[in-house]
Order: sequence, then structure tokens, then C-alpha cells
Amino acid sequence: MKKRKQVLSLAVIAFSSCAIVMAQAPAGAKGGPGGGKGAPRPVLSVTSTAWPDGGEVPMQNAGRGGNKSPAFEFHWTLGPNPTNPPENLQTYAVIFHDIENSTNRTTTDTLHWSAFNIPGTAKGLPEGLGGGDLPDGTRNGPGIAAGRGTPSYFGPGAGPGPFHHYVFEFYALDTKLDLPANTTREDLLKAMDGHVVGKAAYVGRFHAVQ
Repeated sequence: MKKRKQVLSLAVIAFSSCAIVMAQAPAGAKGGPGGGKGAPRPVLSVTSTAWPDGGEVPMQNAGRGGNKSPAFEFHWTLGPNPTNPPENLQTYAVIFHDIENSTNRTTTDTLHWSAFNIPGTAKGLPEGLGGGDLPDGTRNGPGIAAGRGTPSYFGPGAGPGPFHHYVFEFYALDTKLDLPANTTREDLLKAMDGHVVGKAAYVGRFHAVQ
């Protein structure tokens, strides 16, 4: 009888402890710490009239052709609806790379072009963006052309054979980057770390005709 009372007492204590923990859990929490959802945030996306996302890059935007950077439009949405950019948005940056290549047998792919300190008020990028430092504060950074002189866009250049896939990665940042034009991709990514308030990507395929 005594043992039975002890077991019942322990069960009551355990049940009470669980009830207290559940009562103290924050509203909306699911599955423990970090399980709840915060307030929805604006999401960045990009579009272009140069080619559909995932489509073939035209010759006017290819390094083997006109070598003009494509035009892009920036969009911010909250759920399915257009919205304003985050209030703390300061600048945009873009990194353009060929993900098919392996440089020096490493995991590093080929960086074609980058630009940063694009004003946060920008609605997109025009076709044929100029090289070097631009009047609006945009700074062309590391890439193929930077190693040959003035930093600027350098389009796809894959030879005949399978398509190479090229990715434009766009970053919305809450800061302006204090970096020189001759910075490295590693330092550019490091400087952006902790300041990204939005990110989007746009893909193109290219190979030269036989």
C-alpha cells in the first residue's frame, strides 16, 4: 500500500511539472525552441527580359558575342503581394559565376563578374552596365575582366559541347561595403556575411555553336 502511494505521488509530481512547462511555452511554439514562426518578411526576386530564368543566354549577353550585361528588375513581395523593400536596405550586390567549372581541381568555380554598392533605391540593373566605379556608387568588383584591366561584366564563354549553367546571385544588404574594386570573391562574401536581408538568383545556359 505504501509503495502504491509513493508511485501515485511521483506520477502527480511528473504530471504537474509537464503542465507547468507547457504553460510557460511561448504561444505558437511548435516542437521546442525555434519551432515557432516569426513575422513574415519581404522576399526579393528578380526578372529579366533578356531570357527566361533557366533559359539559353543570347549572344548579345555572351562573352563570345556582344558581351552586354543583361537588364534585371528587382521585386519585393510579402506572400503573393508586392511590397516595399525592407526599411534597412542600403545596397545590392551581384555575383555572376559559371557553376560548371572547377578551378585548379578545387571546389571553386569560375567567377565571371561581380558588382556591389548598387544603391538600395535601384529598381534593377540596366542592360550594358558600365565598368569600373559608376556615378551612382556602384562598384564593379572581381571577375574575369578585372584580371585583364577595368572590372566589368564578362558574359558566358563556354565552348561547343554540353551547356554550362551560369548563375546570377543577387544580395540585398543592410550596409554599404567598404571594399576596393580589386577585392577578392572571398573577401566580398565575408563582408556581406551578417548583412543579407534578401537574396535571389537567376540562371542562364550557354554553349558555343559547333
